[in-house]
Amino acid sequence: MARGSVLYTLATHTSGRGNVMADLVLGDLIAHSGQGQRGAGICEGSRGMRATAAWPLLLPLPHPQLSPAAWPQASSRLSRSQGRGSSQRWSQPISARQSERQHSPSGTAELTAVSAWRGSMAMSPLLYYALPALGSYVVISMYFLRRPHLLHTPWVPAFFPRLGAHRGGSGERLENTMEAMENSVAQRADLLELDCQLTRDGVVVVSHDKNLSRQSGVNRDVGSLDFEELPLYKEELEVYFSPGHFAHGSDRHMTRLEDVFQRFPRMPMSLEVKGENVELIHKIAGLVRRFDRCEITIWASEKSSIMKKCRAANPEMPFSFTISRGFRLLLLYYLGLLPFIPIPERFLICFLPTIINRTYFPFSSPGLNQLAAVLSKWFIMRKSLIQHLEQRGVQVIFWCLNEESDFEVAFSLGATGVMTDYPTALRRYLDNQRAAARAS
Repeated sequence: MARGSVLYTLATHTSGRGNVMADLVLGDLIAHSGQGQRGAGICEGSRGMRATAAWPLLLPLPHPQLSPAAWPQASSRLSRSQGRGSSQRWSQPISARQSERQHSPSGTAELTAVSAWRGSMAMSPLLYYALPALGSYVVISMYFLRRPHLLHTPWVPAFFPRLGAHRGGSGERLENTMEAMENSVAQRADLLELDCQLTRDGVVVVSHDKNLSRQSGVNRDVGSLDFEELPLYKEELEVYFSPGHFAHGSDRHMTRLEDVFQRFPRMPMSLEVKGENVELIHKIAGLVRRFDRCEITIWASEKSSIMKKCRAANPEMPFSFTISRGFRLLLLYYLGLLPFIPIPERFLICFLPTIINRTYFPFSSPGLNQLAAVLSKWFIMRKSLIQHLEQRGVQVIFWCLNEESDFEVAFSLGATGVMTDYPTALRRYLDNQRAAARAS
């Protein structure tokens, strides 16, 4: 319906106190018609109603009001058509008449209705363009989320870690010892996850803790002792994320990273650096170059500031997501921007959210642990996210406990592999899955 017809209808259906509305609508009509438009006047009906004759107007784009010079001409046209003097009334701007009517209850209600109508007309163009644009963005984002190869060249993995041994396999032998690593390799582990510290005399050793109290019962830092002074591990160690379970072993010596590289020259490893020790970082980078294993050794750290130093020391080594980069990844995924953003990381190593509130309690409050378990499970365990990363060459490794249900969940999400403290249990599960697939 043309705007002239709308105004015509509004004007002809006002009676009694509705004369205010008729004047206002007609005023709007004249204000938007321009000086060069022609129109008919207003005639009195038999019941005092005002009806507008047909207005053959092709309204231009909305204009706030006529210039001062145009008001006398518009007023004189109305005076001639009505047969009575109202030039004084129409010679003032519409905004002034609206202000006068605010003192009348009926005028206030009618002005409110017209204002609402004007607001809806103003919002229509915004919704008209915004909604289709938003819908198109969602469709395009989902399209490239499933087909990232159209925008990005995927990383080419140097190895595929299906079975990762956390701390060298700390659930079955004493953590980070040579015996634990040999046991994991015997179970055909594809990746050894290790932690590094630096002694006082500059030797890179494999140790999770900076302080030796938990591991050896000696309240000294690794950095305060020479390598030859390091104490033996305890005879048994409680598995960190499995309370009540203890690991034993005959090898209680802390080992050098150099010895590990010599013993397992082609075994992929993830080396985590926990502190901002520049000397430690550069010594690790030098050992990796020396043993020619840049492609199969992963930089790992929880902090982006440490990871920045690691990448600067040896940029040839692949690296994994830090905590802050992991949160950024989730944010981009839920905003629909992930398909359009480059990803320099090649590995996402993350704990399986279902272990929270079972054996891993990040908070002292049971309620907070339960909330953390629910939220992390909902946000992280997204199959479309895992598949998108895998298609871009980013390998996803979930850290799990010694339960086949966790293994099943991790692989069902599309993860490359699983990391565990119990490599024997994971090897048994993988063999069973392979036998079942072969039988089917």
